[in-house]
Amino acid sequence: MKQTSARKPTPAAPQPIGVFDSGIGGLTVVAALRKLLPAESIFYIGDTARVPYGGKSQATIERYSQELSGLLLAERAKLIVVACNTASALGVPRLRETLRIPVTGVIEPGAQAAVKATRSGKVGVIGTRATIASRAYERAIEALDAKVKVFTEPCPLLVPLIEEGWLEDPVTDSIIARYLEKLLRSGVDTLVLGCTHYPLLRAAIQRHAGPDVTLVDSAQNTALAVQKLLRQQKLAAPRASVGKLQVALTDQSSAFLRVAEQALGLQVGDTKLRAVQHAVG
Repeated sequence: MKQTSARKPTPAAPQPIGVFDSGIGGLTVVAALRKLLPAESIFYIGDTARVPYGGKSQATIERYSQELSGLLLAERAKLIVVACNTASALGVPRLRETLRIPVTGVIEPGAQAAVKATRSGKVGVIGTRATIASRAYERAIEALDAKVKVFTEPCPLLVPLIEEGWLEDPVTDSIIARYLEKLLRSGVDTLVLGCTHYPLLRAAIQRHAGPDVTLVDSAQNTALAVQKLLRQQKLAAPRASVGKLQVALTDQSSAFLRVAEQALGLQVGDTKLRAVQHAVG
């Protein structure tokens, strides 16, 4: 009788870091995570069916955040990064109440970087209407240093332009100039890009802000916060691991891959489609 050897069980795939955003902007955070934490796998969901989030109510943002978190939990995410300033401001508190895995946003890391960078104690913040109206950055900065003055400006047209891939365009330049005018008159020396889409316009924003204004985006600081959280929660992947990136969208986006590859140098590969559903873990 021929003896057969028992098959070894296939090792389970490592649990990924789950990241979501309203569209392509959160890929700036993914790029920073990939650079800092190459051993970690990442599953990213861009809610391209419902972008932008900036004009929506808190109840709607909370619901969207719960639904996208449910999709990430279905992918066995071990930690969720809310790579969207609007959802960080309005959705993270509820997620921390309801989810059984760690959740981090981008507001606190961005505020810490701004306080560290300012020399004059005057910080500007640009973001979506919902982020600016929430005063989340003002509260976070005040908690770190009550002496810092914060000046804010909503910039609702920038996300649609970025989603269209209009990163180097005269129309985009003129809109940036219009939005920054009042902030620059206020004398800010530090400008927080309070939307994860905005780093894709970093060069254009810097041109209009001038060399004396330090731009702060939360991507790198969020990656550092995730690294610390993984260590604290003993969730870090083995150093010898090679992390992979998987991307899902809630609707097709013709500009998505082009922007990700050209502006961020990310090799996204095939994207998946995920239907949004009411799900939470």
